[in-house]
Amino acid sequence: MFARTPRLLLRPGWKEDAIALAQVIGDPAILRNLTGAPSPYGPQDAEAFLSMPQDSHQPRLLIFARTRGAPRLVGGCGIERAADGKPELGYWIARPCWGLGFATEATRALLGMARANGVRGLRAAHFADNPASGHVLRKLGFHFTGRIETRRSPGRGGAADCLIFEEGEASPMPVDPALDIYRDAMPALAA
Repeated sequence: MFARTPRLLLRPGWKEDAIALAQVIGDPAILRNLTGAPSPYGPQDAEAFLSMPQDSHQPRLLIFARTRGAPRLVGGCGIERAADGKPELGYWIARPCWGLGFATEATRALLGMARANGVRGLRAAHFADNPASGHVLRKLGFHFTGRIETRRSPGRGGAADCLIFEEGEASPMPVDPALDIYRDAMPALAA
């Protein structure tokens, strides 16, 4: 599954991406906002992550900026099943790229692919001390549910409160007919 936006390319990670992934995601400021990444994060962690089978239950895409020269890794995004079986959106952006709109642009493309495949009822969460992530979610049409869950983050060395968001009923994300080519990419999440 690939997507191209005006500034970004989203694609599955390849083993050749391991060194760049370890360098970019290994920033403690990023790791503290992730629940599934080990901390510290090294090349062996990136290799293990990239060698995980890519399937329709856990689509994972790396985000590359296509501006100013050769594409460079600037983040990652994906949708996976939470412990209760519901699809949950996740994303991260390299610290030098914070505030440039890459998270919104990338997740908007991912959500378009998901909607084209019938995935509905998405949820997302962010740590309470990361309001910028909540801003991204609100721009995408998500709303705060009022629920707070405690989630563990290896980058924090413990657990912290996360705010839980859900898609709004009138989300400003129409299905792009051009994304219909992805219809078979995420059938298990559509259920």
